Amino acid sequence: MNVDAGAVRLPGQLVVPKDTTGVVVFVHGSGSSRHSPRNRYVASVLNHAGLGTLLFDLLTAGEERDRGNVFDIELLAGRLTQVTSWLGGREEAEGLPVGYFGASTGAAAALWAAAEPGSRVAAVVSRGGRPDLAGARLPLVRAPTLLIVGGWDELVLDLNQAAQQRLTCENRLEVIPAATHLFEEPGALDRVADLACDWFTDHFRPARPTHR
Repeated sequence: MNVDAGAVRLPGQLVVPKDTTGVVVFVHGSGSSRHSPRNRYVASVLNHAGLGTLLFDLLTAGEERDRGNVFDIELLAGRLTQVTSWLGGREEAEGLPVGYFGASTGAAAALWAAAEPGSRVAAVVSRGGRPDLAGARLPLVRAPTLLIVGGWDELVLDLNQAAQQRLTCENRLEVIPAATHLFEEPGALDRVADLACDWFTDHFRPARPTHR
């Protein structure tokens, strides 16, 4: 399927289980796409738990050829905001809480979008993220935010610890021991998925009311 992001349409995959309590929008990192095996695995765990998911490409094929776009956090956050608005107009997702799951630079875009004045995002999870790239937007984030970092990803861990000090919303930093940036170690990505599932489940409000 294609998702609407303002002036462009981007390929995506939307899964909304019956009686879901919310939809998680995945925001991939630089050099990745909606086909990210790690994001797809986490999405499958969320779907199994009854949560909806949307994976989509942040840029068109032509835009990806300009490396500047890949790291343009403001551009990526704008796309995310537009796609979130489109999602809210879909019958299967209308009225449901929305969460963001951002990886690497995608986490910065997720936090930037969550800091927008009109944002209604219910929760944010960052996997090996670069929240520092959201800069001055960090203190403006209102959505409960979970930062997940591998214990062996030392540079990114330092950046997340510094970024956490700038967050004023409910937040938590979860360090997965003996895990590197891509969480390729046995059991590491499973732990990421479990933490994300718990965070979104805890922070999504009950599903839209049933009309009698």
